[in-house]
Amino acid sequence: MAPKDPLRTVEEVHVSEEAPDSDNEKFDENGRSGATVRRLQVGAHLRALRRARGLSRDEAGYVIRASESKISRMELGRVSFKERDVTDLLKLYGVEDQAEHRRVLTLVREANAPSWWQAYGDVLDTWFQNYLDLEQAAELIRTYEVQFVPGLLQTDAYARAVIKLGHSADGPEEIDRRARLRMARKQVLDRADAPRLWAVLDEAVLLRPIGGVEVLRDQIRYLLEISRSPRVRLQVMPFAKGGHAALGGAFSILRFPHDKLPDVVYIEHLTGGLYLEKRDEVDRYAEAIGRLFIEAEQPDRTPEILQRRLDELD
Repeated sequence: MAPKDPLRTVEEVHVSEEAPDSDNEKFDENGRSGATVRRLQVGAHLRALRRARGLSRDEAGYVIRASESKISRMELGRVSFKERDVTDLLKLYGVEDQAEHRRVLTLVREANAPSWWQAYGDVLDTWFQNYLDLEQAAELIRTYEVQFVPGLLQTDAYARAVIKLGHSADGPEEIDRRARLRMARKQVLDRADAPRLWAVLDEAVLLRPIGGVEVLRDQIRYLLEISRSPRVRLQVMPFAKGGHAALGGAFSILRFPHDKLPDVVYIEHLTGGLYLEKRDEVDRYAEAIGRLFIEAEQPDRTPEILQRRLDELD
C-alpha cells in the first residue's frame, strides 16, 4: 500500500513550502498520543480547512499576526501551537461547531504536552525525539538492520554494549539512563494495541559479538523467544543470498492508524536521523523492503536459524 501523502517533519527534512494535498482527510481524535503525532494531525487538519476555504497561507497568517512561513511550519507539524492562534484560525476557516473547537483544542494541548521520554531528555539526542513519538503511534514498523539487533528487540546487556560503542565518553550513569530509556521504549510491544513489527536482520547481526559472546548468546535466545510472538515477524538475510535490494544500509518504515499520517521512512546515521517525506522516496524504500521480505529466509525458518547460531556459540 503506497503512502497517501508526503510527510513533512523534523530537523533534517528538506521541505518545500507547498504541503501535500489532503483536503478530504477525516479528523481523528482517537488513537495513540505523542506530541509529534498530534502536531502532525492538527497541522494537517488546519491545512485542509484553509484549502477548503480557498485561503492562502499569507491570508491565514495575517489573522494571527504571523508570517506565511509560520503558517507553513504549523501545517507541517514542525512547531508547537498557541491555543489562541488555533481558535482564530478555526473561526477564519468557518468552523462554527463548538464541539469541534473543543476537540481540536484538546489535541493542541496534547501536542504541546511533554512526551513520555521527557524524563530522559538529558541523555536523548534531539533528532531522535520525534522518532520516539512516531514509533509509539505506529501500527506497523518495518525495519532492516545490518549491524545491530533493532532497538525494540534488544536485551538490556546488548543495549548497553551498543550504547557504549556510540557514547564511549559517557560515564556509567549516562550509559545506565540511556539503557533504561531503551528498555522503556520496548514496552510499546507489550501494549494491547502494540504495533506489528516486521524485521529483517542481516546475517552479520547474528555473527557480530556485540558485548561479547555471552551477551550475544542471550540476545539470540531472546530473539528466538520473541520471534514466536504474533506481533513480531522476524527474518534473516543470509550471506549466501549475495546482493539484495537494501545494500544501502539500515532503515525503518512506519505506518500509522491515522488517516492524515502517511508512511514515513527513518534512516539513522552517526550524528543524526533522516526522515524521508517525498512520495517517490518512500515508495522506493517500500519496494526495497518488500523485496527483502521475499528474498530473505522466510519467518518459519527463523527459529531454526537462531537455534543453529546458538549451537555454534555453545
